[in-house]
Amino acid sequence: MDRDIVLEGLSQLVGVTVKAHTGGSNTMLRSAVSGGPSPNMLTVEKLLSAVYFPAEFWEENNYNKVGLRSMPSSHNDLFVMADDFFDPRFDYDFTYIRDTTTFMRGNEVYKRPCGWMRFALKVLNKYTDGNAWLGQPGYRTHSDPNEWPVSYHGTSLNAAQSIISNHYKPGGGQTYGRGVYSTPDVDIAEQHGYAKIFVSQKNGRTYKVCLQNRINPRVRQVFNGGLYWLIPVAAGTPPYLESQIVMGSIRPYSLLLKQV
Repeated sequence: MDRDIVLEGLSQLVGVTVKAHTGGSNTMLRSAVSGGPSPNMLTVEKLLSAVYFPAEFWEENNYNKVGLRSMPSSHNDLFVMADDFFDPRFDYDFTYIRDTTTFMRGNEVYKRPCGWMRFALKVLNKYTDGNAWLGQPGYRTHSDPNEWPVSYHGTSLNAAQSIISNHYKPGGGQTYGRGVYSTPDVDIAEQHGYAKIFVSQKNGRTYKVCLQNRINPRVRQVFNGGLYWLIPVAAGTPPYLESQIVMGSIRPYSLLLKQV
């Protein structure tokens, strides 16, 4: 799949256009020193912040103090350094795979994203607590010690703000509390609105996109027989604490795309 389409999918998740920055870090440095315009960079570590807390994301990074919604259009784009954002070594085409084997991650059943293309994010050595949350790379059916289980979600900016601000309904008209929902079942993610649908400007075809994450099992709450996982965020929590709770509990490690 064309990398431009992957960036289109990423754009759907963060609510603004994401482009590949090709000038290199030296170009960025020269731009900053000379006082010229510097690209608004999106890193893997900041991805969830950009999705769920856009105003805080833009202000924290000094991109625009007035917030995302009122920014002039010339400042709406985000840029990624592809070599530092994506990790093609761990890309995998699940499009025609139908599992008959049970896989485990974080002592939970791992329902692999069969039917989807996985584009890995470069998360190794990105967090101060190491890489145990990912487990060992490669094909394995067992769970490694201290790794986190896998979940799926994907949403637009407006939907994300609704999730964090209200009692989001994950399906069946039920609500389980305020916070961020995801599911360990990629089919539920696809069928119940966790996956974002978009038409590619590159080729005119329609795709679905969602995130593949690891969830901190010490924070996660489980509902509806394990179909829905909640990272609870209590009403009245200050915005900066909301961000810390979510960022410390969910770690995206892959972008999933499927043509429909």
